[in-house]
Amino acid sequence: MTSRCEATTRTMPGAAVIELTGEVDGTAADVLTAAYQAAVTGTDVGIVVLDFASVVYINSTGIALIVSILARARAERRKVVASGLSAHYREIFDITRLSDFIELFPDLDHAVSQLTGPAA
Repeated sequence: MTSRCEATTRTMPGAAVIELTGEVDGTAADVLTAAYQAAVTGTDVGIVVLDFASVVYINSTGIALIVSILARARAERRKVVASGLSAHYREIFDITRLSDFIELFPDLDHAVSQLTGPAA
């Protein structure tokens, strides 16, 4: 049974959040691109949080999609961080060195408090 990728976006003070569910694979390209565009359009947020808490699968094509979002955000001078990755996918991000380019947080609450708190 395939679980199609879905994304919900919302804006918080100082950050846009993209909550992903399902599978991040080749079929997620349009969903991820549209979610990123929706998250940043008309806002001046400098941080985008990709929340993977409800993601059940990420393959190599999904990793490539994440890299493309990182490249786009970097060109737009935005920071992208990840939250809610399972231990397995945190390890994949480490092995692929993706974690060198995207800060990882255990969950959305930690990401938002660390990034938009008084010290940010």
